This record gives sequence, structure tokens and C-alpha cells, in this order.
Amino acid sequence: MISTSARKNGKGTRPPLKGVRVWAVAFWLLLWQLGAIALGQRLLLPSPTEVLVCLARLAVTADFWRSVGWSAVRIFSGFLIACAAGTVLAGLSARFRAVRELLSPLVTAVKTVPVVSFIILALVWLPSRQLSLFISALMVFPTVYLNLLEGVDHTDRRLLEMVRVFRVPLGRRLRGIYLPQALPWFRSACSLGLGLCWKSGVAAEVIGLPRGSVGEQLYTAKVYLETPELFAWTVTIVAVSAVFEKLILGLLDRIGTKEAQP
Repeated sequence: MISTSARKNGKGTRPPLKGVRVWAVAFWLLLWQLGAIALGQRLLLPSPTEVLVCLARLAVTADFWRSVGWSAVRIFSGFLIACAAGTVLAGLSARFRAVRELLSPLVTAVKTVPVVSFIILALVWLPSRQLSLFISALMVFPTVYLNLLEGVDHTDRRLLEMVRVFRVPLGRRLRGIYLPQALPWFRSACSLGLGLCWKSGVAAEVIGLPRGSVGEQLYTAKVYLETPELFAWTVTIVAVSAVFEKLILGLLDRIGTKEAQP
């Protein structure tokens, strides 16, 4: 077991991996290519080259970018709503025990109930065009809320006692203590939530089938057995999610670096 002092000094721990290694991507692409050759069934498993050609063909059409934009706006809006709600409610829960106890059953239910159950229920209440926004926000909320609440709970109690004794204003308290303490937890929540919002949002679109969405395109490709197109849209979802993750985490890292400067 690594000691506390070793953790503080950075000794005895391996540095975290950053980004995706090219050799790892090449390995899985090679394995995919060998699987496609061995299976010999384009309908079941197209090769990476076939998927790339299909993606290039789709990418030059206006409908492709319209679908990507349509889904991105709603899913990313759901992510932002979840971040805002999670931040506010985590702050209230940290301050008032009654709020934490009140939200605990709701957060537990959202974490455990299958996303498809929420999608079907939401279809009764909402039009299909708003379904991906609602579902992505609902699925990301527990991640943001719980991570931020954990970060606030881990705030150094001596610092909190000091600001109470010296009656530090709330604004300086938020900027000088809570933000630096909670930012790493919020970054971790965003890293998890950005992937989760796309998975749940697109799943909602596949079931709700709003016109012009990525989910509708996936469903259409499945119905017409266009497996290369199905893979191409899946690659698109992964790529767009990765771009959003890189932008958001890069912004948070810049904020963290700025806050760390004297």
C-alpha cells in the first residue's frame, strides 16, 4: 500500500496516461481488419477501409453535417444543463443536510434505473425532438453532482475554519478555496459525463427517431442493412464526443492553471 507521504511527493505512483496511443489504435484497427478478412461477410463486419470510404462519402453531404449539428446542439445542451444543476445542487447539499437527504433517493434512482426505461417514460411526456436533451441531462447529472459533492466534502476543514474566523467574504471563499478544491473533481465528472451524454442521447434518438438526428441515421442504416454506414455513423459519434471532451477538458485545465498561478 502506498503511503500518504509517497502520494504527496508523487513517489511510488505511476503518472496517469494522457490521450490515446497511436500504437494502441493501430493494434485494434489491425485486429478489426483481420476479423473482417477472416469472417468474409461485409454485411456482418465491414473492413476499416470500407467504413472509411463510407464515412468520406457521407461527410461531403449537407445532410451529414446537419444531422451531426442537430444532435450535437441538443446533447451538449443537456450536458451543460446537467453541469449547472449538478453544481448548484451539490453546493446546496454541502451546505444543507436536508437537501442532501432529499436528493439521495433521486440520484440513486437515476444511477440504477436503465436508461431505456427513462427514454420510454420520457416519450410519454416530451416530444421526440427534445428527448435527447432531457435524457443526456438526466444521465450526466448524478456524475456531476456526486463528484462535486465529494470534492466539497474533501475540502480542508482547517481552511474552512480559518475563513470563518477571519470572516472571509463568500466571493473570495469560492474563488480561493472551493474552486481549487472542486475543480479536479469537476474535471473528472466532465470526462465521464461527456461520453455518457452522447451514449444516452443517441440511444434516445434511436428510440424516439426525431427527424434529422444521428440516431435516426443509425436506425435507418440498421433497417436497410447498411453495415458500413452503421459503422461510419458510430465512428462519427466517437469522433464528435472526443472533440467535445478535448475542448471542455482543455478549457478546465486552463482555468486550473490560471487559478494555480500566484
